[in-house]
Amino acid sequence: MRVLFVSLFIVIADQLSKYFIKGGTIPLINLHVTGMSYGESINVIGDFFKLTFVENPGIAFGIDVDGVSKLLLSLFTLLASIGVFYYLWRSKEQKLIIRLALACILGGAIGNLIDRTFYGLFYGYAPLFYGKVVDFFNMDFFDFTIFGKTYDRFPIFNIADSSVTIGVALLLIFHRTTAVETKERESETIDTTLNNNLIISEESKEINNSEIKNSSLSEDDKSNVENYKREEIQN
Repeated sequence: MRVLFVSLFIVIADQLSKYFIKGGTIPLINLHVTGMSYGESINVIGDFFKLTFVENPGIAFGIDVDGVSKLLLSLFTLLASIGVFYYLWRSKEQKLIIRLALACILGGAIGNLIDRTFYGLFYGYAPLFYGKVVDFFNMDFFDFTIFGKTYDRFPIFNIADSSVTIGVALLLIFHRTTAVETKERESETIDTTLNNNLIISEESKEINNSEIKNSSLSEDDKSNVENYKREEIQN
């Protein structure tokens, strides 16, 4: 399952980027990163693309959840990650592009799951499963409204979000094509099987007729055998 290395790479890249954005100290290796102040922005490509440090306590597009809903969201993400991993493991015969798409979704889901599960404990602001997701990619696109909220810039996101989006897009593009190709292969297999069975039946009929002609049976017995064979074929 070499595609799992893609998931691993996404998780590592996602967590490293969040660590350098948010900052913190890792005691085991005595590594300390100051990070950015909350809400701070750094222009990368003018005003179009910035690095802006924010934290998302809920789900996509800044939709907030709290209390039991927050716990359920974290647990659902955990179960969904397990489900994607299991499906990926069972899809060894699928096309590479499909497995890569699933690997992207899995890596992104795990990346954000780590935030929700452990960041509250690691940074000391919330219990297990109540952490916030670190976002920092800030891009200026067309204005749009979703869930009753209007955005003048695209919602700030991270590497994990991008990975999930790319994975879903690949599935939407290629999964239908793969399904059609599989159906066509199954149809060709059925046609081939029917043709082979027909050939075998014809060969068997010729052999039986030859055996009847070469046998020492009387003409009446041969006629009866031929009639019996004919009835079997018709039935």
